[in-house]
Amino acid sequence: MDRRHFITTVGVASAAVAASAVLEENWAHAEPRRDPGKRPPAVVDERFLDVLTAVNDRQVPTTLAGYAAQIDTLASPRALAQSAMRLVSAYVNPRGANHHAASLLGPINALLGALAERQNPSGLYDVGNLDSPPDTSFVISDLGLSYVLLADDDQSETTAIRARYAAIMRKSGTALAEGGVHTPNHRWEICKALAHLQHLWPSRLLKARINDWLGEGIDIDSEGEYSERSPNYASEVTNKSLLTIARYADKPRLRDDVRRNLQLTLYRIQPNGEVETVQSRRQDQTGVQHVWKYLTHYRELAIRDRNGQFAAVATQIIDRVAADLPGFATTGYSVGEFLAEALAYPDITAALPTSTPVPTSYTKVSTGSQLVTLRRGSTTATIFGGTDWHDRRVDSEGRTTSIREIASGLSTNPTFFRLRTGAAILDSVRLSPRFFSTGHFRSDGVTGTRGGWRLEDEVAVAYHLPLPQRRRRSDGAYVLGSEGRFYSKMDFPHRPKDEKVLATTITITEVGTGGFDLAFDLDGPPTSLTIELCFRAGGTLSGVVPATGADNFQLVEGEGSYTVGGDTITFGPGTGSGIRQPIAMDAGEKYTYLGGNLTPAGQRVYLTGLVPFRSTLQLR
Repeated sequence: MDRRHFITTVGVASAAVAASAVLEENWAHAEPRRDPGKRPPAVVDERFLDVLTAVNDRQVPTTLAGYAAQIDTLASPRALAQSAMRLVSAYVNPRGANHHAASLLGPINALLGALAERQNPSGLYDVGNLDSPPDTSFVISDLGLSYVLLADDDQSETTAIRARYAAIMRKSGTALAEGGVHTPNHRWEICKALAHLQHLWPSRLLKARINDWLGEGIDIDSEGEYSERSPNYASEVTNKSLLTIARYADKPRLRDDVRRNLQLTLYRIQPNGEVETVQSRRQDQTGVQHVWKYLTHYRELAIRDRNGQFAAVATQIIDRVAADLPGFATTGYSVGEFLAEALAYPDITAALPTSTPVPTSYTKVSTGSQLVTLRRGSTTATIFGGTDWHDRRVDSEGRTTSIREIASGLSTNPTFFRLRTGAAILDSVRLSPRFFSTGHFRSDGVTGTRGGWRLEDEVAVAYHLPLPQRRRRSDGAYVLGSEGRFYSKMDFPHRPKDEKVLATTITITEVGTGGFDLAFDLDGPPTSLTIELCFRAGGTLSGVVPATGADNFQLVEGEGSYTVGGDTITFGPGTGSGIRQPIAMDAGEKYTYLGGNLTPAGQRVYLTGLVPFRSTLQLR
């Protein structure tokens, strides 16, 4: 059987099974529901709309120049839908330079034609994942937003285009009503797409499927952290989805979850508009995310709640966009999508309430992700101990072992400290002992101490002794299993062990306003270690000597500094006492075996030492 026509339904609620019949017989042929007349708010935020229009006007020529290549090179269906949405926003926007421009209709039609051609018989798309309900949901959500814009505009010239939009969307209905997911945020994106479909073509069964997914509960903790701990997926998927579902599926309580996430995010925003990512369980844990992706979320709840802090963030975002229109016009689809949302949902274009100050001096502890964020004006610091690496297990003999895993969906970033002083950014501090290829230090939590914070971990590596006689087999066919670093047919759980233990404690203390002491204390078998400081590219280092490799330096003794403009971070003292020990950053056996690389981007400064090791790194 062709897999595109086969959807596994083990455990699927009966509502979804019933939905397919209703959708095929009635729903796919119904006329779309028209919204009652939308009214602009009494006072419109003209600057908000003008800035988004200015970005969109800059994006349109690039989109027109590139859409044919997107089609020819089989660009992602999601990219095609986003390009079409950008052009639709331009077409319906009375403020823009392309309002009702006939030159946009041919490209929109071409993009829709490519989307129709690439839609599988099931109604789903291949977007990396084959016949993918969640990836198709991203496409359908963008098509739904575009359709609403064209329907509200109601020009006879777009009648055929609207019919094309409707046909693609209706074809996806059955598969989305029955389909499954891979990740937590996929559930909410599918619900968002179903909400768009349900809004246009009401169906009791589509609504039931939305309720099925929502019945699992939103994966957010009491602090406002979603289970993936990812600013990227919070801003691009989960918050956006929950607000759309609240709007179209009459689920107002979902805004409470978004509200809590936005409140938490206030304490993760850096002065330059970046959002802390080190705690993430997804791809952005080693990347950079920006608060501008939260624009419409902060706006909507600022207006709805009369929340002055949310209004301040929304205003700051628009200020950043207005100050760099060319840059934001090339950042991707999001700013263009904001215009689509503003035109489709006039309530978010209302004038913001009066701004009130956002936090600029705080110590925020997030226990769920074991993250501490500190801000003292233009200086910020991050302390992280929330790795998912450690899964303590007790074997049959009562011994505790550490099972280490590296996989998608786990937090494994070994960065445990970050510091920013104005434009001078220390992106990462990491520690790597040479200890049986067990890799970087990763703290097992963060503990508050008198005047500071403690990170600690203990790594035990065994030499395995002969099996007890009662566990031996004459054929030598023992269980294939892991001893923590590698697999072998050795029946590791039942062997006596001669363990070598490395205990690491790092105590972080704030000194003055914005200075920090990092006190390292390592005990274990004699071995070497390397501390890595990675500074954001673009600054000037002094007090260090070149080391092997591009952008690699070593602090041997004395004090070093990193300067950007008028901002400086000093660091030291060096630990070498005039002797340059070899630099050895051990990523760990599981990384190196798979060819992984944990070297952060930027200018890297290394300090080396020997275990036992006691030294304090001063950052000012």
